[in-house]
Amino acid sequence: VQLQASGGGLVQPGGSLRLLCTCSGIMFQHYSLDWYRQAPGRQREVVATIASDFNTDYADSVKGRFVVSRDNYRDEVYLQMSSLKPEDTADYYCHVVHRGQHFWGQGTQVTVSQ
Repeated sequence: VQLQASGGGLVQPGGSLRLLCTCSGIMFQHYSLDWYRQAPGRQREVVATIASDFNTDYADSVKGRFVVSRDNYRDEVYLQMSSLKPEDTADYYCHVVHRGQHFWGQGTQVTVSQ
């Protein structure tokens, strides 16, 4: 199983970014995928989840600002982030559980700053 996240960068407060995660090695359409983030000195936390039936769930801190989506033809998951705040600064990871094992992408850095 391989996950590859991209799309991070430096953005001003109030700006937007779209993260992409490509996935291989699993029957993608059957799995829930998650986006996590980890800020310096803090624990990794789940940001958004999209299930195989396209149901979504979000951390309270990002509800109304982030949207998770997926493309089962491309085996890709996206995280559209809007109204970004400095506290959204973190490394963002995509995640899947396959046969009881946790798999993570390498992370993409998001920095929200003037």
